[in-house]
This record gives sequence, structure tokens and C-alpha cells, in this order.
Amino acid sequence: EAGGGRLGGLAYCIGSVDLRPLRRASPSDFLRAYAVNVVGAAEALKLAHKALAAECDARASEAAKSAGTAPHAPPGVVLFSSVAARAGLPNHTVVGSAKAAVEGLAVAAAAELAPKVRVNAVAPSLAASAMAAPMLGNAKAAEAIAAAHPLRRTGLPEDLAAAADYLLSDASGWVTATVLAVDGGRGAVAGK
Repeated sequence: EAGGGRLGGLAYCIGSVDLRPLRRASPSDFLRAYAVNVVGAAEALKLAHKALAAECDARASEAAKSAGTAPHAPPGVVLFSSVAARAGLPNHTVVGSAKAAVEGLAVAAAAELAPKVRVNAVAPSLAASAMAAPMLGNAKAAEAIAAAHPLRRTGLPEDLAAAADYLLSDASGWVTATVLAVDGGRGAVAGK
């Protein structure tokens, strides 16, 4: 903003994966996961919301000048949750509960920041990334993980990017307080 630029959207793609059974999870494990996933996202929203609201006002002003009749789309925010927030997965208690809190944050922030800012979340299953490399590095493990998804593959970075791009775009101008599952069906179709 100092340079006169505009902020058209925000994607908070930071996260953590702490897989362990509940019996081995310490309070500090939960606090660390919540700090990265929930508190970090909340702080990013706090820092960006004024600039995003100003962007909404600028878009409204531009629409009024062009005598357009279509409503302008408020800028969007995308937070990242996980299939583990809704699907009970063994050893996912720490990350699953933190990501469920991210979904709660998205819905609450959508209500609070409307009508000038839209807030949504993407809930992926495991996708190829540096964070997933330890889990997908073993061919047998990667095959088993892919088989746990109805579409029989793990996600790609492009799958998640396309979902985030949609939620940040004007095409989703009437979408807010929504959690978009991008999980190959894993969260909705158990045991396939």
C-alpha cells in the first residue's frame, strides 16, 4: 500500500502437518499447529482487511463510472484447511483440529468482513508438495494413499491452485463462507 498499489485478494497457504496418535500429542503440539494454521491466518486477515475493503470501494467506484449494471465482486480471501478437518482420519487429531478451526475462522470472518470482503477456504487432501514428500516418497505408501481416494490419485499443486484462483476471482463473486473440498472425493466417500 505504501507504494500506491492495490490488494486484490489474499491466499493464506501456510500450514503444517503433525501426524501422531492423540495419546502422543502434547499441548505444545496443538498450540504449535494452531499458531501456524489459525493464529497466522487470523493475523494475515487483520493486516489485509483494510486494504481489501479499500479495493472493494475502488471497484465500486470504477463500476459506477463505467455505468455498468453488473455488481462488482468484492475481493476474496482463501484460507487452507484439510480433508482432516471433517473426515476422521487416524493420527490426524492435531492437524485436523487446527484445520477445523481454520474453517471456523473462514466462516466467522466472512460474516464479519462482508459485504466488502469474501472469505472462503479450500480443504484439500494430500497433494504433491515439499510438505507431503516424506509421505509420498515411498512408492508403496504413495500407491496406498492414492487408493484411499475415489479418483485413485493424490492431488497436484495445480488442483489446489485452480480452486484458490476460482475463489479469488470475480467468477466467485457471490461465494463466501464456503469450504471447497478439493480432495479427490476422500472426504465425502469413505471406504472406496
